[in-house]
Amino acid sequence: METTFVMIKPDGVQRGLVTKILERFLAKGYTLRGLKMMNVSKQLAETHYSDLSAKPFFGGLVEYICSGPVVAIVLEGKAAVSQGRALIGATNPLVSAPGTIRGDFCIEVGRNIVHGSDSVESAQREIGLWFPEGLVDHTPVAQPWIYE
Repeated sequence: METTFVMIKPDGVQRGLVTKILERFLAKGYTLRGLKMMNVSKQLAETHYSDLSAKPFFGGLVEYICSGPVVAIVLEGKAAVSQGRALIGATNPLVSAPGTIRGDFCIEVGRNIVHGSDSVESAQREIGLWFPEGLVDHTPVAQPWIYE
């Protein structure tokens, strides 16, 4: 089993899409291991996006992530990282397929409502940043109906 980090960004929260987005992952069969709504500090945003620090849009990205509350989520399941990215869709919503979160709910790259880890290593790093207190460990009763 793999864990992945998903963040519903300020535009997704402000537009009331939290439950619709979360439902996509839960309906697929992923297990919720962490969930919290929070305001993001500038330091956390800069650390999270440190790989983009040399990009010209970095300052605006940090400001945007700090502009309102986000919902931080950890999900667990088979191929959670790659399948999470598939559910989310392409970074540019205009080329995201219908049926993906971005394909169905947004238009602009700069307001693409959700972040998902892009690798197992990134997921581990991001989960450590956003959930330093640890995760909830449990086995859902439906698990035998999802996995062979």
